Amino acid sequence: MPLEELLLVRHGESVGNVAATAAELAGAEVIALDVRDADVPLSETGVDQARALATRLREADPIPQVAWVSPYVRAQQTFALATAAGPALTAVVSDERLRDRELGILDLLTRRGVAARHPDEMERRAHLGKYYHRPPGGESWADVSLRLRSFLRDAAETPADVGLVVAHDAVVMLLVALLLRWDEAALLEFASRNTVLNASVTTLRRSGAEWELADFSDVRHLQREGAEVTVHPGSPDVEPE
Repeated sequence: MPLEELLLVRHGESVGNVAATAAELAGAEVIALDVRDADVPLSETGVDQARALATRLREADPIPQVAWVSPYVRAQQTFALATAAGPALTAVVSDERLRDRELGILDLLTRRGVAARHPDEMERRAHLGKYYHRPPGGESWADVSLRLRSFLRDAAETPADVGLVVAHDAVVMLLVALLLRWDEAALLEFASRNTVLNASVTTLRRSGAEWELADFSDVRHLQREGAEVTVHPGSPDVEPE
């Protein structure tokens, strides 16, 4: 039987989220982080969020049978903490196609840093738009969508009713767009009004041959368990102030 429901989870707050927000608020050009993106761990708050997420997953009805997890440390930690006491899963796959968007030369730069060090990329971003702008050495949203299309084709063949994905904000947003068949304009309009919160759950359900968005960025489990709700947008990329 094909998948009937997908739970899309963003990892809990990471030390990278905290460092990026602090750098932006301080007006710094560079985010103070000494590990590569793939190795960034959860913050203490992120650990609490992941543990609170466990209640939400155990109470899911129906519960997920299979999980796909980004190989990045913050996603792996979130999954491990959130599923330590269940639900029982028939399969768990670490899938590199679910990794965070790669920013190339803009990695670890704030908005101020991009403007100061790569003003040409600011101009290219303004011309191409968020969806198609690919920083040198990095990926555009369109590039990430391509690898996620490949992931969805494989996931569709999984013998399970409900699947769980633990990944990153851009991955969650783009999976929603792909399953709902949004074009560039619809995606950007939705993304301008909505943020994928840390340790949130986004639920999509199949209705016939189509998918429907049942819930987006739900954090009621965090509020119920007394965990902090954190608003850390993904990398600032080269968004205008």
